[in-house]
Amino acid sequence: MLVNIKDLAKKYKENVAVHSISFSIEKGRCIALLGPNGAGKTTTLQMLAGLLTPTKGTIEFIGYENKDYRPLIGFLPQHPSFFNWMSAKEFLQFAGELSHVPKKQLANRINETLAFVRLEDAKNKKIGSFSGGMKQRLGLAQALLHEPELLILDEPVSALDPTGRRDVLQLINQLKTRMTILFSTHILHDAEQVCDEILMLKNGTLKWNGTLSALKTEFDSLAIKLRTEEPLKGILEKLDFIENIEYLDLTTAKIAMHDTGKTSQLLQGLIRHNRTLVHYEMMQDSLEDAYMKVMER
Repeated sequence: MLVNIKDLAKKYKENVAVHSISFSIEKGRCIALLGPNGAGKTTTLQMLAGLLTPTKGTIEFIGYENKDYRPLIGFLPQHPSFFNWMSAKEFLQFAGELSHVPKKQLANRINETLAFVRLEDAKNKKIGSFSGGMKQRLGLAQALLHEPELLILDEPVSALDPTGRRDVLQLINQLKTRMTILFSTHILHDAEQVCDEILMLKNGTLKWNGTLSALKTEFDSLAIKLRTEEPLKGILEKLDFIENIEYLDLTTAKIAMHDTGKTSQLLQGLIRHNRTLVHYEMMQDSLEDAYMKVMER
């Protein structure tokens, strides 16, 4: 275990941004923090990064006695700020000194980190000339420079074009073998690509905490899309093993049933009621489907 978070909360006057949430972060895991806008994701990450003081609750790094745990954290805010008159190399020199990277190691760490984020050819260029994707990769380099135990990324790809998103997600995938990562996103496909575990927030309350596979198992249901030559309405309702029916038109329906062993009975029921099947498609729930079910409960 790397971090224990217990009863963490943040209140601004009468507005509660985060209600007492508790969870743990295991070493070596990649965790996605999901939730709609205003769910409390950024507030939670800023408390973990030491940038906001919690109203109540504790953040404990296991085996680390110093109360100031910020040296163990690498943080990339959603909108990183830079000195545009600096070069990338100068900015990382400045960031490394603030992070107390030993002087003997700093030059090598700057070169290694710039190479990792694929900015070595731009290290002497002014940051003001960088594209959005280059700035995001430089922000990631700043967060990595001191080799933190926990890397926290606040919506690292939300403002990027598809090429920039792909580049940053590839870097996150490579970093998973080196450090623990916690990142927030509202792009579910990105979470599915890189994360091991999911945390879901809604209105400052923790709605889900577990692995991606457990989420899919708990909320997965078998959906079948059917189309017949004759109208379906009134026929499917007679089959008691069907849990939900969504009619797309008179002859097409999407049905949900948890017992996959009943599929043969479904076909038999259609034949028994003289319906001619012209399309049959089994559909598995996506992460988006599971996410919506968690948000609605």
